[in-house]
Amino acid sequence: MQKLQKLNRQLAVHRDRLLSEVGLTADEASKVATLVAADIRFLSSEAKAEIKAASPVSISARIDELLVFQAWMDLAHSLPKHPVIVRAQVVMQNYICFVYLKDACFEVISKQAAPKSVAARCANHLSRGPVRDFRNAFSHANWQYNSTYTGLECWVRQNARNRSGSLKHFVVSQDDLTFWQTLSRAVAYATYLQLGR
Repeated sequence: MQKLQKLNRQLAVHRDRLLSEVGLTADEASKVATLVAADIRFLSSEAKAEIKAASPVSISARIDELLVFQAWMDLAHSLPKHPVIVRAQVVMQNYICFVYLKDACFEVISKQAAPKSVAARCANHLSRGPVRDFRNAFSHANWQYNSTYTGLECWVRQNARNRSGSLKHFVVSQDDLTFWQTLSRAVAYATYLQLGR
């Protein structure tokens, strides 16, 4: 419960974006992780089984990976800033938050959670639109730091499903990344804590 409260506080910083982009109410935005956990806890046993079956990786292994990821982030933040560490941190964060968790967590929650639930709205946000475009650009190595190192320049195919069409260029700011990564960790951790019980 304490971990969920910490995630709630981290996400509260992004209140305006939670309201405008994810479609949460002010009350929901103050306790996202807690509400996602409740949404998952009260799913039917069939829906929980579907989420668990979405990947051959066990829930306990997913939780372990999130815990190790958090330990790495804490370690990286404790060290003096160095470009090598920052770049490793960027790759690790983006892989875990957008590639590792997308199909195994966000896509399946989008399908199994009640459509208007906080869990479903957050999972939809993390697996569609700009976040999906970023995930595709990142996973296909179509990204680079912008000239000021304050964000990432990305390219994604107009038709990502069959990898055709021209490339669309877009920039993801550090604020975007921080918000998306925090939401990703909160949704995944709250989900896996409930499923691992």
